[in-house]
Amino acid sequence: MSSRMGEAKQLLRLREHTLLDQVVDNVRGSRVDEIVVVLGHAAETIKAKVANQGLKFVINEAYRQGMGTSLRTGLSALPDGVDAALIVLADQPFVRSATLDLLIEQYQQSNAQIVIPIYRGFRGNPVLLDRSVFPEVMALSGDIGCRAIFGDHLEGILKVPVDDIGILLDLDSKEDFERLKHFSQGTGDETALIEAADLRGREISGERDLLGGHELVIVGREPVAIALAKFGKLVGFMVTVVDPLLKISDLPEAERLLNSLDFSHLPPASGRYVVVASRGRFDEEAVEQALRANSDYVGLVANKKRAGEVLRSLELNGEPPENLAKVRAPAGLDIGAETAEEIALSIIAEIVSERRNRGNK
Repeated sequence: MSSRMGEAKQLLRLREHTLLDQVVDNVRGSRVDEIVVVLGHAAETIKAKVANQGLKFVINEAYRQGMGTSLRTGLSALPDGVDAALIVLADQPFVRSATLDLLIEQYQQSNAQIVIPIYRGFRGNPVLLDRSVFPEVMALSGDIGCRAIFGDHLEGILKVPVDDIGILLDLDSKEDFERLKHFSQGTGDETALIEAADLRGREISGERDLLGGHELVIVGREPVAIALAKFGKLVGFMVTVVDPLLKISDLPEAERLLNSLDFSHLPPASGRYVVVASRGRFDEEAVEQALRANSDYVGLVANKKRAGEVLRSLELNGEPPENLAKVRAPAGLDIGAETAEEIALSIIAEIVSERRNRGNK
């Protein structure tokens, strides 16, 4: 319903195109055989203002119940002979046609059930689904997407590296729109969106190095991650934030920013404590990087079901059991935390306890 945007965001204009027209044009430029456009809120208004040539429109009458109903409506409209479907989000106008083609190509060359694009280590959208998983996706309800079935198909997931930041860019708010509306697709001018150089942040002074070079690495920019950065700075850790789109000015508490999910770019530290708080976006990849970096602490902010899926995925990818045993999932001491700040406090307390215990051994 575009509640955060305040108006039908599909009709916002990106230069000469509406947002939805731009997305559709990107799909038209790919090898996709058929395009199904699922509409719900303000459906007739949107349909009347979109270039509808070659499109099949379907209406999700239950759109208020969330994304799961739109997935069901769209997949139900596909012909029986379809091999697979790309789930393309209507608020991601910068995904290149060539990226869609690459996902299709990789799918056709593999036995994958789910194909996911990866940019600089971060997973994005759209995802490609083999028809074998359609029934499970169509059974989803509420405001959840197809990621909900990933945990049941870990061996069938193929991650494809792409050179396309568009897979990470969506327009959820007016701030997003203002920040991205002048981005010209295909120019390669990514510096308008992110700081190109990793770790180009503030200088770290000796006065800030209160814990002898101990570093708190936070993956994500969700509320828990922001609260963790504040607590980490307060108790004297060097704070590094890992996120593909943040600039160092966006998070004053951080001394360092890493825009790629590759911990080999991090300088040496006396102790490294990693918390993954990406709300499911990069969980497996981030935990894998933390373990590979031989971190002193690896914590995952997730419920028990999601944590189990992440650990199972890493096990299938060959991560040794002794490494997986190091992962605190869910992260934090059990203090009955509910809010983002309380969860962050429980994690910082666990990290401080871990550090003190190590120092006393």
